[in-house]
Amino acid sequence: MGILKKRTVSRISAPVTQAMTRHPFGILEGYAPLSAPQNRLYYALREAVPIIDAAIFKIVRLIGGFEVVSADPGAQKMLDEFIGNVPVGGNRRGLNAFIETYFEQLLTCGTAMGEIVTDTDGLPCALFNAPLKGIELKRAENGFDIDIFVQGEGGLKKAERPELCLLSVLNPDPGSLTGNSLLKGLPFVSGILLKIFNSIGANWDRVGNLRFAVTYNPKNDAMDRAYAKDRAMQVAREWGEAMQSGSEIKDFVAVGDVQIKVIGADNQILDSEVPVRQIMEQIIAKTGLPPFMLGISWSSTERMSSQQADALTSELEAYRRTLSPVIRQICDSFVRSRGFSGGTKIIWDDITLQDQVEESRALLYRAQAEKISRGE
Repeated sequence: MGILKKRTVSRISAPVTQAMTRHPFGILEGYAPLSAPQNRLYYALREAVPIIDAAIFKIVRLIGGFEVVSADPGAQKMLDEFIGNVPVGGNRRGLNAFIETYFEQLLTCGTAMGEIVTDTDGLPCALFNAPLKGIELKRAENGFDIDIFVQGEGGLKKAERPELCLLSVLNPDPGSLTGNSLLKGLPFVSGILLKIFNSIGANWDRVGNLRFAVTYNPKNDAMDRAYAKDRAMQVAREWGEAMQSGSEIKDFVAVGDVQIKVIGADNQILDSEVPVRQIMEQIIAKTGLPPFMLGISWSSTERMSSQQADALTSELEAYRRTLSPVIRQICDSFVRSRGFSGGTKIIWDDITLQDQVEESRALLYRAQAEKISRGE
């Protein structure tokens, strides 16, 4: 007589898994702050979050235009011609075009590179905005200056004429050769924002395109139980034809206990307004621009206060101080190459962010107050 042993059957659970839907800008999720400029990361950030890209171009436009005055009056006409018509990158003209691209690169990467192109006689004849890929900066042997190296066929080569190279850095760390991007600190919060947007899109794919659950409940008699599978297949076939009819209206008729429910109808999509606004506030605060300049109306008024205008003006003045040495280097090189002595002076256009009506009213009130104080 055999001895029957009790068997223990381990419970097996089969989890229903689904591929995780990720947004296409996965580089933002793997962000780690490094000492080298994360150029690809920052350009991907501008492409992923349009408001960041809009803020960069808005700052470039707000920086305004400028005029360059030569110390030698004889060189002024030639200098004006050079500033207005110098070829830039082979597809644009004018020193303003070069500065716009140069400034955009500076804001995005924290470091901007350019080059003064000369003709066969060694005279400046064009400008070029150099991409940062393949360019390395190293500390010179004297421990103070910077040597520029360019990646060539035989490896890194030192720039032959460094006096023609243009270099600017934005808010560099002490001892660092490169600057910090305006977008530094935004990859983390922007990654959260993209997850929210991607989740909203995935939820609307599920909920917006309705899916139905058709359930056939057979009765307890033997006939229904015997033909339950065939009737279920018939219901499924008829329901499929009704749903594939397109714009044609087609009714579905079934016999028996058939229930039809919308999948996900009872679920509520999370409200994203509050978290999205919190993240957007962090992003806009980093750019230094008022929200309404980027098309966002969070307050009851869209007019810029005097405090906001003064703060933004200070930011733009700081950017101008960073760009002025580059403009002066270009113009001085041109003037000296033409045999003129003396340097150049840059005169920036006035930044007008205040409401002209309010400024005029303030001047009127001030004049009236002075008139009353004089007893007139």
